[in-house]
Amino acid sequence: MKIQFRMLLGAAVGAGMCVLGFSAYGGGDLPTKATNLSISTSRHNLTQSFLGPTLAGIMNVARNDYGEVCVYCHTPHGANTKLAAPIWNRTFKGNTYKTYADLKTSTLTQPVGQPGINSLTCLSCHDGTTAIDSIINMPGSGKWQQAQETATSIDFLNSWTGSSNTGHMTMGDGVGCQSCHQSGGVGATTFTTAPDLSVVYIGTDLSNDHPVGIRFPMDAYAVDNVDFNVPNKVNNLVFFDSDGNGRMDPKNVRLYQTNGVYRVECASCHDPHGVPSNGPGTVFNPTFLRVANNVPGKGSALCLTCHTK
Repeated sequence: MKIQFRMLLGAAVGAGMCVLGFSAYGGGDLPTKATNLSISTSRHNLTQSFLGPTLAGIMNVARNDYGEVCVYCHTPHGANTKLAAPIWNRTFKGNTYKTYADLKTSTLTQPVGQPGINSLTCLSCHDGTTAIDSIINMPGSGKWQQAQETATSIDFLNSWTGSSNTGHMTMGDGVGCQSCHQSGGVGATTFTTAPDLSVVYIGTDLSNDHPVGIRFPMDAYAVDNVDFNVPNKVNNLVFFDSDGNGRMDPKNVRLYQTNGVYRVECASCHDPHGVPSNGPGTVFNPTFLRVANNVPGKGSALCLTCHTK
């Protein structure tokens, strides 16, 4: 199942990212026990420690519990040399993706390329082709394998002895994680309280998601910029300074430079580390959004950060 996010802004195609689950959940979020106060209390903590030892232990059928939160994506030493992401620890397969440009819609005013680095990092789990625990450098001495850079070695992952793992699952479509976390999955009848996570399995067909790898028109006077706001630029950082403090904060939507062109990527609108948004007096931001889209009185705030409508 792909994310069924449709372009509610009509012809104004060009900035943002797939807002996970908005059509299926009405702007809300998937059922979760994660509080989203930090990376360790978010669903990107793949140790699932916030669930407690019993529930977290159930996940050993799907992944190695490395006992460390950051290691599923990052390593201080021996990082992946195939993807220029910060100290990247995950397998990179170099997949080719079907993009929004393949729809050949007449309202698309900007060129769309393959996803950039700040989308590929997200897709390393969410495209469903790589095991969620497929990393290069596991905790401990002698747990590094260069062959992991481009292909998952199950034997290497099986060498981890820190948990009683029995599988190394991808997000999958009806298989892997989806075998329990999808209505009708083979494990769903056993784990009846497991939330359906189909909406966060994107696959390699990105044509029905908001474009990523798409150029953002930076020039306010350009003929193709009638539908877009102009972002702030500080040195090489380009972002929408919503709080006016002159620096790029986690809650600021931003653009990423690829080959000298600023583009919209997954991380433009989603912060993989989670924007602290569940404390007293704050608005909960679903699905790692930098800007909540459903604030009362400020509907579509995320969309309108980039789009002028």
